[in-house]
Amino acid sequence: MTVAVGILGATGAVGQRLVQLLAPHPEFEIRALTASEASAGRSYGDASKWRIESPIPDAVAEMTVTETTPEAVPDDLDLLFSSLPSDIGREVEPAFCEAGYVVSSNSSNARTADDVPLTVPEVNADHIDLIERQRDERGWDGALVKNPNCSTITMVPPLAALDDAFGLDRVTVATLQAVSGAGYDGVTSMEIIDNAIPHIGGEENKMETESRKLLGEFDGASVSWHDTRVEASCNRIPTLDGHLENVWVETTADATVEEAAEAMESYPSLELYSSPDQLVHVFEDPERPQPRLDRTLEGGMAVAAGGLRSTDGGLQFNCLAHNTLRGAAGASLLNGELLAEKGYI
Repeated sequence: MTVAVGILGATGAVGQRLVQLLAPHPEFEIRALTASEASAGRSYGDASKWRIESPIPDAVAEMTVTETTPEAVPDDLDLLFSSLPSDIGREVEPAFCEAGYVVSSNSSNARTADDVPLTVPEVNADHIDLIERQRDERGWDGALVKNPNCSTITMVPPLAALDDAFGLDRVTVATLQAVSGAGYDGVTSMEIIDNAIPHIGGEENKMETESRKLLGEFDGASVSWHDTRVEASCNRIPTLDGHLENVWVETTADATVEEAAEAMESYPSLELYSSPDQLVHVFEDPERPQPRLDRTLEGGMAVAAGGLRSTDGGLQFNCLAHNTLRGAAGASLLNGELLAEKGYI
């Protein structure tokens, strides 16, 4: 079965990654691309200012961009992927859901809403069934599903593995985040070259809240957030892609380095088309993972971990993921594949 899809906000950094991932997809077919009013009516090749390392797909380049409204896109689309800025997504995404569209969104709005699934499919696929409550309460024929922030996605799979094996009491994380996480126009070269910026607006709160919702328990009607304490400090550094994070955890049960590594490496992936064969790869080399060397592990869809050592009461480790692939476009794509597998589209 071919799933007809559209991309809301298709010309931006994440929108272009979605095009890159969706164009060769064996089950999904791009039928619509939307952007701002200024881009509407132009060919995607002209409007997008393509900046991905692989060539723009010819068929997509020739497609005409439409405005981002339910009236402007075909009504026979099965699924929409949204990479809209959160202030626009907050207004536009509910309108699409009310019009009957199912939306898999990377935008930060509504991620912690009680009736909106926030999912990393390998970690909490069952949360997708919050859609039933969402439709009942909002009267939507469509649905809205979110993936978390790109820095949250990087640390949650290793944390989920440790939580399942040993329990989590406290998490502290310091991030070193790539400039692509701010979008093409987010950080100027004068700001970031020979520099590091020790603040990313709103990022700490996203990591501290979204991780607890992702690790929470779903009872069929609501999610009870995990009661672990999460504290984050987020920093922008001059790497292009790949968020590297230093994580300290206090575990409920004692865990050796060897046991922690085994828990991470054996944490199961899924059999969705875009899932990595192994979700978390653990390096023994203390100098790994590194953004330049390890961000494209398993096509950029796996998480790399390393630097595991014991601390007083827990463990310390480093983790890395490609922030626009695993952390954004790829995360939305996995949620779309999960929606299809679960019969919501």
